[in-house]
Amino acid sequence: QVDLVESGGGSVQSGGSLRLSCVASENTATKYCKGWFRQAPGKEREGVARILIDGSTKYADSVKGRFTISQDMARNTHYLEMNSLKPEDTAMYYCSAGDLHYSDANCEYSYWGQGTQVTVSS
Repeated sequence: QVDLVESGGGSVQSGGSLRLSCVASENTATKYCKGWFRQAPGKEREGVARILIDGSTKYADSVKGRFTISQDMARNTHYLEMNSLKPEDTAMYYCSAGDLHYSDANCEYSYWGQGTQVTVSS
């Protein structure tokens, strides 16, 4: 069973927009944390955004004001709306799901999608 399936990646010019989608299975739909990560060639994976089941969100400084994470509980789907894209946003994007550690309010992600490529040209 595939727990998370991403879609929506592609190639755009600088300043363009893309929306990524991530559909969750029954195993992952009710997980408290849903997130998006990215990994560029030669770089470590970095967190981009997360949304909790209560709707609260958190973003990496590099994407604040440009990216928006959202979720549709009825469709078991969470999204990443990406605007004003820059070449430095080029990466493989992965969606994730996991549990919240109430002690420190951090999420531990145990489910990952297969990744979708986003390429931004200058």
